[in-house]
Amino acid sequence: MLQDVWKSYEATEVSHSAAHHLMAVHELRASRGYARVSDVARALQITKGSVSSAIKHLKERGLVREDDNRFLELTEQGMRVVREVKSTRRVVQRFLHQALGMDEDDAEIDACKVEHLVSSQTRRRLVDFLRFLFSDEAVARQFLAACREAVDLERAPGDSEADRPGDETSLARAGSTAPADTGEPQG
Repeated sequence: MLQDVWKSYEATEVSHSAAHHLMAVHELRASRGYARVSDVARALQITKGSVSSAIKHLKERGLVREDDNRFLELTEQGMRVVREVKSTRRVVQRFLHQALGMDEDDAEIDACKVEHLVSSQTRRRLVDFLRFLFSDEAVARQFLAACREAVDLERAPGDSEADRPGDETSLARAGSTAPADTGEPQG
């Protein structure tokens, strides 16, 4: 089972780094009208050599083209990846911030970490769920309120995550319907 999960992880369309390279090319072309390896390196604050290696790999995968003047452009497949990654980031960020009450900056950072890891199907289902969750339907508002209460979003100022339950026993209980083994005899 674990090996299948690992293989599935490895099969994601692009790595975190590749996603950022593609997005940099896209953003540079949108803002300047062109993107070169040196521009991407500056935008990502990494070396031109690192960008050259990454772009070579992205070209081999058919995600980026380079013209005779060494200007970079995304292929249609590269644009599709950028759209999906950006869409996933927005959805995950909104969920973390608005549904779970995380700080907006922390939600953005965590969304960036997972934006390229979820499948298109997961992203679509999450979008559908969020449309319902943030709709005007009474049941959705009640559900969201109950979720926020359950995760104690209204904790007292100064409380830290370390002060909250999160040990393995409580996490195991939250993840299954069977009682967690606490090591204590059941009576």
